[in-house]
Amino acid sequence: MNEAERSHKPDQSEVFSFLADSATYGLDEPVVRIDTHGASVFLAGEHVYKVKRAVHFPFMDFSTLEKRRAACESEIAVNKGNAPEIYLGVVPISRENSRLKLGSGSEIIEWAVHLRRFDENLAMDRLASRGELDMKLVEKLAEAVAASHRRAPIMRDRDAPAALRAQIEETMASLEGAPDVFPAGETADLKRRMLDSFERSKSLLQRREAAGEVRRCHGDLHLGNIAMINDTPVLFDALEFDERLATCDILYDLAFLLMDVWTRGLKIEANLLMNRYFSKCDDVERQLEALAALPLFLSLRAAIRAKVTNLEPRKTAATIAAARALFAAARAFFVPEPLQLVAVGGLSGTGKSSLARKIAPLIGRPPGAVHLRSDIERKRFLHAGEFETLPQQAYRPEISVIVYRRLRDLAATALAAGQSVVLDAAHRTAEERARADIGKSAGARFTGLWLEAPTGIRLERVSRRKDDASDAGPEIAAAQAREAVGTIDWRRLDASQPIEALVNQALAAIDAGARVETPK
Repeated sequence: MNEAERSHKPDQSEVFSFLADSATYGLDEPVVRIDTHGASVFLAGEHVYKVKRAVHFPFMDFSTLEKRRAACESEIAVNKGNAPEIYLGVVPISRENSRLKLGSGSEIIEWAVHLRRFDENLAMDRLASRGELDMKLVEKLAEAVAASHRRAPIMRDRDAPAALRAQIEETMASLEGAPDVFPAGETADLKRRMLDSFERSKSLLQRREAAGEVRRCHGDLHLGNIAMINDTPVLFDALEFDERLATCDILYDLAFLLMDVWTRGLKIEANLLMNRYFSKCDDVERQLEALAALPLFLSLRAAIRAKVTNLEPRKTAATIAAARALFAAARAFFVPEPLQLVAVGGLSGTGKSSLARKIAPLIGRPPGAVHLRSDIERKRFLHAGEFETLPQQAYRPEISVIVYRRLRDLAATALAAGQSVVLDAAHRTAEERARADIGKSAGARFTGLWLEAPTGIRLERVSRRKDDASDAGPEIAAAQAREAVGTIDWRRLDASQPIEALVNQALAAIDAGARVETPK
């Protein structure tokens, strides 16, 4: 905004004082006000009123009353699919006989989005800060995001890659304009890496748009815009001010959330979110192929968040530190990591999936390895629900051959895209173990881990299973003990020990394999 624009910037202080006054709503308790770079939000009893701030940034223009009204109406429209229970409508703020009122009057001086208030303590950023973002919540979150993407309208012929490049240029220009926060040399290096990555990914992104993977997405999908309501994650506050920004690749939409969770230090949760999202996708192959663009997506999302944090109206040492941390994360997403293929095998009840979930976040580039599980792929192949019990004929050898081949094909796709993989399957035969090492063409280092545990422990574990994709019960686990598995040439690990010790041994075996392959 230039000096002339600043001199004509609307004064919203009267409106904000009116909305911050408990008497406006007939309340005794105080009104809570929250300011961001683009809005001021007033929490009043059971109601919320959100006013667009009269700002004009390169990426957001709320400088006139008409633009703010249009943005309020757009906010209602873009959120009704994900959060119809929260968004109530657009309300004018009027002047009547020199007094302000909520609703129509002689002179409308402002517009507000009217929302139903929910418990702010159940916003997912607050849950995360309290250490309450557990595995069940992450699984529900992945399902909610996947459902949101299925509902989102497909947008073809919008040239989303060109919009993405423009977003890179605008974001980096904003960072370049704040050299006191973002060092100029590091900013120039990040811009170069982003543009190089974009050029390498451009044809992939064009193919995805043609295939329907570009949609009218949420656009601002971080933990602060998701809340648990009636025990369900509800996505709200979708990006409303620019359809071009919100019309994007679904993996780019997901990347905002992955970045947010990862940069909070919640690596296990971020990895689970990615993998559970993929498990809900019908076209998982297409999503795995798109992982080639994930470092760019994660980096750009972190850079955008750094930019926005630096624009907060009340800039403090804490906001500057947060912006710098996000900028550092944007650069770190481009740091290369060794490409790994880890196969975990063993009889039922040895804890293959538990180990795979623990080590996947610690392998390869952010947000960790793709976890491919035979139990899930078998259900997907047979069009069954994840927790639906399959008949015994679903485990015939010829079906297993197809499932294992599919696992290897999916692994090859992810590895070719640059993402490490953990293959989680019994691998009970020497042939299955021999065929597991399919990463050579992608340059992936292979580690085979064979888990062993006494039959009694295995039986006890499978008997305790609940909400698990595996159909193996005690009878199957006992029968496996009588089967010959042939020579085991993978690293054998005692799976009866505590999971923390097992994880350490598995990581040591993976690390040892890397050292053998790349001697100093």
